[in-house]
Amino acid sequence: MNIITKIECGNRNKNRVNIYIDEEYAFSVDMEIVYKEGLKVKDPVDYDKLKKIIEEDNYIKCKNAAIRIIERSYKSEKEIKDKLLKKEFDNNTVNRTLSFLKEYNLIDDEKLVSMYVKDRLRNQGEKKIKYSLMQKGINEELIYRELNKINNDDLEDIAYNLALKKYEVLSKRENDKYKLYQKLTRYLMGRGYGYDLVSRVVKRIVN
Repeated sequence: MNIITKIECGNRNKNRVNIYIDEEYAFSVDMEIVYKEGLKVKDPVDYDKLKKIIEEDNYIKCKNAAIRIIERSYKSEKEIKDKLLKKEFDNNTVNRTLSFLKEYNLIDDEKLVSMYVKDRLRNQGEKKIKYSLMQKGINEELIYRELNKINNDDLEDIAYNLALKKYEVLSKRENDKYKLYQKLTRYLMGRGYGYDLVSRVVKRIVN
């Protein structure tokens, strides 16, 4: 019969515990699980129980990794999932972690879209914002719902102010109206504004 022969704290992380079976190192787990499961030296090894313990430990590690990701910057559900899978956590553990994050409102794609649009509207058009959010794996319906709230007059005013600043720089070294028109058009299109809006704004400035 296999027996737990030693339980010791890890050297680098005091919250991790090394488990030895028959005098040989077997695995390490979070100290919380050791207390929770009541693991003790001289206990006979129950491999079904150990499997569940390792799965639970993996879940705790996955949760901690997800929280560290969120602390650095607000992420979409897909971004977090991709990062956790890249760290080689299995699908079941990742999905369980995502459920935990949603339950405690640590991820919320709807809130992310609202914050992102409000922030990026200061210097980007709706097309670029939409593309960036789609890259984050955000549901298109969510994106359109938020973009539809944008006041078109406000959007044009923002584009106009951006283009005016650019014009003031360009006009110092360029007198040709046609070239100025082309450069301002490319500038605003690159910022993600629609062609009709860009055309109106550039005509106002160049003329």
